[in-house]
Amino acid sequence: MRVSDFQFDLPDRLIARHPLAERRSSRLLCLDGLSGELVHRQFADLLEYLRPGDLMVFNNTRVIPARLFGRKETGGQLEVLVERVLDERRVLAHVRSSKSPKPGSRIVFEEASGATMLARHDALFELEFDEPVLPLLDRIGHMPLPPYIDRPDESADRERYQTVYAHKAGAVAAPTAGLHFDNELLQAIEGKGVATAQVTLHVGAGTFQPVRVERIEDHHMHSEWLEVSQQVVDAVNACKARGGRVIAVGTTSVRSLESAARDGVLKPFSGDTDIFIYPGRPFHVVDALVTNFHLPESTLLMLVSAFAGYPQTMAAYQAAVDNDYRFFSYGDAMFITRNPAAQGPEEAQ
Repeated sequence: MRVSDFQFDLPDRLIARHPLAERRSSRLLCLDGLSGELVHRQFADLLEYLRPGDLMVFNNTRVIPARLFGRKETGGQLEVLVERVLDERRVLAHVRSSKSPKPGSRIVFEEASGATMLARHDALFELEFDEPVLPLLDRIGHMPLPPYIDRPDESADRERYQTVYAHKAGAVAAPTAGLHFDNELLQAIEGKGVATAQVTLHVGAGTFQPVRVERIEDHHMHSEWLEVSQQVVDAVNACKARGGRVIAVGTTSVRSLESAARDGVLKPFSGDTDIFIYPGRPFHVVDALVTNFHLPESTLLMLVSAFAGYPQTMAAYQAAVDNDYRFFSYGDAMFITRNPAAQGPEEAQ
């Protein structure tokens, strides 16, 4: 399977660089994975596609203001993007500067705050801050908007680049399918008899990294921390027992559930995952998916193709382009039912 199979042409004007005024105002492209049928709706119409007894699984991670601007003690400017918080004061981070800082060197931020570079771990730098890192980030950090939102972050992004149910701090990118839900819609979902559960997957900056190999099978995913509790396992088992569908809100919820069911049986799990789901990989838990539109040649587009089928997914993306859907984090969404006979690009030829 080639990475180029997942290329599509996207006009720059369709990249959503700002959110809509209301979360639920976005559009919803509904794809029946098995038949390939497409229906154009509004996101609030999602309610019509839900059934009493279904279970919706949300990722409750909270985006931290992970981007910091500072300088080396010797004077050179640099930018720090926190990838993972290790403990109260230590982080793993990406550092952009003309010359990489060396172990023992000091970094100075505004308000006289600072950090020491302890060690380098491949592309990431281990930094120790002079004070607790999460309060520091809240005070002087910037929201880590994705690279395709090519503008400085604004004060409104602190709230808007965050789901309304986010409460476990640690992500450096939002689980963007969840951005469409407001409290009123969540109440309406509950009122329809749809159960909900929450997993945690702290989305890392690696989610935006391009696939740099020609054969998909040669790609190695970055690791992200996740937690699937016994409560979630019980909720999924109860849903399956009553004949309901497990509906994942976002690819991060899919990766969480399928990581915890790698051997075919869903079990509680807490730790790192590097699961890579592409056409041909089985799904053990998820029956339907709410997701945004993803980058060409991205691992997330490959996951969606594994879920709905390659020809169905690429046809849906072409329809989205033809109908001026808004793409990526602040863009529109899809509701997809799983195709149990999903084909990859080679079988679909």
